[in-house]
Amino acid sequence: MTVHFHEEDLPADVLAPGDVAVDTETMGLVTPRDRLCVLQISDGKGDEHLVRFAPGSSYSAPNLKAVLADPARVKLYHFGRFDIAAIQYYMGVLAAPVFCTKIASKLVRTYTDRHGLKNLASELIGADISKQQQSSDWGAPELSEAQREYAASDVRYLHAMRDVLVERLEREGRMDLAQACFDFLPARALLDIAGWADKDIFSHE
Repeated sequence: MTVHFHEEDLPADVLAPGDVAVDTETMGLVTPRDRLCVLQISDGKGDEHLVRFAPGSSYSAPNLKAVLADPARVKLYHFGRFDIAAIQYYMGVLAAPVFCTKIASKLVRTYTDRHGLKNLASELIGADISKQQQSSDWGAPELSEAQREYAASDVRYLHAMRDVLVERLEREGRMDLAQACFDFLPARALLDIAGWADKDIFSHE
């Protein structure tokens, strides 16, 4: 496994065809306020690519945008709602179609309320993910090796986790329901950006 670090865009043709795992690191959790600093992406073949954006970036990134916008590539996320919103807001790309391991986990791991990436990776594939750098400064001029490894680990296991979750969704007869949730997720992210982040528009109230 190799972690590749890039500035402002992904080099052309570094990803194999097929589905890609995607994650983002931002300055915080409020999308319009907290800029997108790093986007990590993996084709599941063993390497991870980190793309870092500088303060004031134009986020032009034509190679990366082409991958994210490709309707033939499913984008694998863990809590895709946040990442899709950040990518749309800063890069102007709706990064779909989608598979979200957090949603899938909530639909089939109903025996637990622990649906974080660390817990999920540990149970499903026996992988140990450190979350130590989760709240670090992703806008710093230099990213530490610990930050780079943390960012890479967030996409390293999503393909393998997706495979296990699909088996469970099919076993429990919930694959169609999960797919409907995944299909709606980009709209949910757009609602967040538009001001309905904390409102349930489907509720009676």
